[in-house]
Amino acid sequence: MSLRPETARQVDAMVADAQATGRAPSLVVGVIRDGTLAHLAAAGTHPRPDADLQYRIGSLTKTMTAVLIMQERDAGRLALDDPLRLHLPEAAAAGAVTLRQLLGHAGGLQREPDGPWWERSEGVDLATLLAGFSAAKVAYPPHHAFHYSNLAYGLLGGVLERVTGTPWAQLLHERILTPLGLRRTTYAATEPFARGYVVHPWQDTLREEPRTDTRAMAPAGQLWSTVTDLVRWAAFLADPDPAVLAPSTLDEMCAPVVIGDLDSWSGGFGLGIQLTREGDRVYAGHGGSMPGYVSTLAVHRRSRTGIVGFANSYGLRTGGLGPLGHQILTRVLEAEPAPALAWPPADAPPPADVAALTGRWWWMGFPLDVAWEHATGELVGTLRGDRISRYAPDGVDRWRGRSGPENGEVLAVRRDDAGQPVALDIATFVFTRTPDEAP
Repeated sequence: MSLRPETARQVDAMVADAQATGRAPSLVVGVIRDGTLAHLAAAGTHPRPDADLQYRIGSLTKTMTAVLIMQERDAGRLALDDPLRLHLPEAAAAGAVTLRQLLGHAGGLQREPDGPWWERSEGVDLATLLAGFSAAKVAYPPHHAFHYSNLAYGLLGGVLERVTGTPWAQLLHERILTPLGLRRTTYAATEPFARGYVVHPWQDTLREEPRTDTRAMAPAGQLWSTVTDLVRWAAFLADPDPAVLAPSTLDEMCAPVVIGDLDSWSGGFGLGIQLTREGDRVYAGHGGSMPGYVSTLAVHRRSRTGIVGFANSYGLRTGGLGPLGHQILTRVLEAEPAPALAWPPADAPPPADVAALTGRWWWMGFPLDVAWEHATGELVGTLRGDRISRYAPDGVDRWRGRSGPENGEVLAVRRDDAGQPVALDIATFVFTRTPDEAP
């Protein structure tokens, strides 16, 4: 699905303006609709961007590390509330800090490991990283405040290695890159790739930055990728392949662990996923940077629309690549809202015992309209016209809330002596067929 010409023109103009005013040697943004690349906007000639050109993705790597942790949790080999010290005894100074808190940047760990700036220096092995860990690296008690931590993800990579007995890079290839066909997402730069630069503030000259192997800190920001590959990854974060990660697990990852801005609640973090609120929408994804590179990924999961972007200079004077990506995503969603899915009529009526549950029910004068959805076999309850919950069968005369306000709650059917339904008991709130009948 391609963008309409006028929308594409606007996106192209936004990218061209950002490249010119931000003085990026090259800048590229891909727009995703329904899991595929809908438009590529590119600007700059050093080098000229295309969808197969590699850039360093920096902290976007963390989203893949987080998925690996969740795979291990789903397999029962660890629990999110395990303390870090259970898997890395050398990090006992972290106290009761849990894997969940590390994933969500709520564990209170300082941002960086000891030693020279890890992003621009050759890395150390896991034993050396752990040897530099002490109580001094814990800045706050858990959940005291949001505090972004690269160190946390180096340690999570260590947890993966200890639990699986497999190096993080190998695990990544086996569990994510190969199954999803991310052939141009690599540990080290692979031609063709964009060199990364620092742009002189007054002379318009470029200084090339080193491309380091960060080793034990690789799970925090090592990877290289392309627009083509990150389009696939963005599509996965909107609608995951169950063979790689259960959709319900990704839903869990996109629930907030901590709010990063307590004044406006404009954003926060889930389990390895950055959450940003733009008006009435929430975008899931992450930003990234390494010396000479910035990257961004954001998806509006409900509409399966997203953006990915790269630039090969450390910053953009326009305010950063992340805000630009969010602006483009918002522009696309407003110009081209996702069309409604066609309604298919049912091939046959519901079973008689289910049909008897449909229609209007009442609680304390409030109406609950219950419908049957033939495609899923679920009940859909609409309370007061706007609170919509879905219920899946959960036994005889029992339905379990699957989404909406009653997610997880039980709808129990009460029947009279003749077997006719006379009430719906939803978490002790009893709905009857007449508005003035006492529950």
